[in-house]
Parts: sequence; C-alpha cells; structure tokens
Amino acid sequence: MADTKVVLLTGGSAGIGLELAILLMEKGVRVYSASRRLSEVRKASSGSGEIIPVQMDVNVESDIQAVISRILKENSRLDAVVCNAGNGIAGSIEDCNESETRFQLETNFFGAVKTIQACLPVFRKQGGGKIMATSSIAAITPIPYQAFYSAGKAALSIFMQALAIETKPFGIQCCTVLPGDTKTEFTNTRKYTIKSQSADSAYTKRMKKAVQTMEKDEKNGMEAKYVATKMAKQLLRKRMKAVVVPGIGYKVIYSIYNLFPLSFRLWVISKIY
Repeated sequence: MADTKVVLLTGGSAGIGLELAILLMEKGVRVYSASRRLSEVRKASSGSGEIIPVQMDVNVESDIQAVISRILKENSRLDAVVCNAGNGIAGSIEDCNESETRFQLETNFFGAVKTIQACLPVFRKQGGGKIMATSSIAAITPIPYQAFYSAGKAALSIFMQALAIETKPFGIQCCTVLPGDTKTEFTNTRKYTIKSQSADSAYTKRMKKAVQTMEKDEKNGMEAKYVATKMAKQLLRKRMKAVVVPGIGYKVIYSIYNLFPLSFRLWVISKIY
C-alpha cells in the first residue's frame, strides 16, 4: 500500500473521466472516482490499482469533505486531485436566465474550486501534491450560444494559473488540460435554455444551426481515451506541465490564436458557427 498512488477524480463515471480512471488503475493507482451515481469497484488486471466509486456532488462542500476524510482514513495521504466534472448548456446569452447561468458555472468552475480548496490543506501538510483541472479549448475561443460554458472554462484556466503561483512554495503542482472536440456523453447530455427553445426567441434558428455544427464536430472528435492518455501521462510524471492541449490541431490553435487581431478571430468563429 505504501507505494500505491492515491488520486481523487471527479466526473469519473463516464467519458474522459472514466477512461482516465481505467488508465490510472492499470498503472497501479488507487482511484477514488467521484460522481453523483455509484458504480462497482474495479480491480486492475494485475498489481494494486483499483477504482473505488464514491458518491460526491462537487457543489456540496460536506460531500467533498466526507470523501477526503475517507481517503485519508484509508490511505493516510492523497497524491493528486483531478477536477474533471462538467456539464453544458446551450442558448444565447439573452435567452439564459440566472438559474441556468448558475447551473453552468456551479459545476464547471465553482465545483472545481471547492474541490481544490478542500484538498489544499492536505497537500500543504504533506509537502506536495498534484492538481489537474479539465478546462477546454473553448477557454480561449469564445463559443457562441455556449458563452457561459466558455466563460466558466476561461475562469478555470486563469484560476489554475494563479493557483500554480500561490502553491509552488508548498511543492504543489498544477496542470490545466484544454481538450477540443471529443467523443463523449457530453454531446447527448447537453441541456438547452428554456427560452432558446421558444418560437419567440430571436436566436433559436441560429442557435440550433450552431449547436448542430458543434455536435457534428464532437461526434467526429478525438477519442476520450486519447485525451485521458495525455492526462494520465502528466499525473504519472515527476513534474507535470502547466498546460496540456491534446491533439496537434488544437495545439496549433492554442499557440497562434492570440497572434491574430480580435476582429479576425471573432469573424472566423462566426463563420464556423
């Protein structure tokens, strides 16, 4: 047990999170896979790796504290936390009410913040730890009709950069992952604002056309396992990179996007969606 790495992973029941949990398990990691629905414990084909499902809502601080207390009781340490839980809601900014806005930001941003804040005292006491957060290429490229998704991912990226500065003296490493279009259940679970589905909305026709393009790109996107492989590689390294962008095409976008004038960037995005 002393050599078994211990990781808390949110959003681990499906998609990228599930693939990451499996990869880490097969590498001998004990993964506490947190989600709102429980599944069965899984053991690695060989070695000490396993996936231990834990019921946890990242928006409920008592849930987070209970899981961390359990991890420490069973292992006496926590080596890394991966904030991967997320959701998506589509609709124009005008058609998004306050509760729908909060729905989008609570999990994607504040849920990650709450989880990380709960882990920080543990990492400081240990003299180190790793923090990984799943942001998105949408953090640098504004996505129309998913503005609050982009805004939440952008906030998470900047938060992680500031966190890296603050926690470096304590031996804590931070890594932000920015995937592009990926084949996951995210496409089928995307929600829509109430007003965006009304015939009275001035945006419905354009919104539906844009989302159709997004869903086509997602269904033809990267495999979830490919993204998870890039994440697992960082978690198992001695030192993680500050930012990881899976996929050559998305690496190019990340590298050169800000070199072009804003007006040109927004024009290109408007033509895509």
